[in-house]
Amino acid sequence: MVHTGDELAWQAADTPGPLNVDTDRIIPARFMTRPTARGCEDVLFHDWRKDEDFVLNRPGHRGVSILIAGEDFGTGSSREAAVWALQDYGFRAVIAPRFGDIFRVNALQRGLPAVVLPTATVEVLWGRVERAPDTPVTIDVHERVVRVSDQTYAFELDDYSRWRLLNGLDDTALALTRADAIEAYERNRRPALPRTNRVNTS
Repeated sequence: MVHTGDELAWQAADTPGPLNVDTDRIIPARFMTRPTARGCEDVLFHDWRKDEDFVLNRPGHRGVSILIAGEDFGTGSSREAAVWALQDYGFRAVIAPRFGDIFRVNALQRGLPAVVLPTATVEVLWGRVERAPDTPVTIDVHERVVRVSDQTYAFELDDYSRWRLLNGLDDTALALTRADAIEAYERNRRPALPRTNRVNTS
């Protein structure tokens, strides 16, 4: 999995409040009644986007796909919809010095690389983006590196998460790789036990 895209450098001045962006800022709790992973784009950073000068509302930042954030991105309550909203908006990766633990797990399981780089490196990336906004950033999951112009920055990613990202396997897709075994198990269960039925989602 290799993604090259335009990036958004989210610095302290771009955050209307504390620099750490918690999940309630990413998608407010009142929108958590939506039952699916689709249709969350319009509520991403909903309360902040009311401000015309909010960083995502600026014309130069439309179409960005890599978010370079500050410390403690995605902290707070556990909500998978925070990842859904970022992906639905068009983000394909997030870079930060530190993530909320549950947010990062959810992101990796949903196919959104949550790349941890040292604070000093993130600040270097912010500086590059500020000086040359059109500089593309590449996230290379296979090699576990971030490339910006002539510079390469390595990041840590466990082998299992890397394998899932490279193969595009979220939890549902991972379960379906064992569909034959699941169906064989269901066929051999005692009739009195609860059963699962195939659902046609096409």
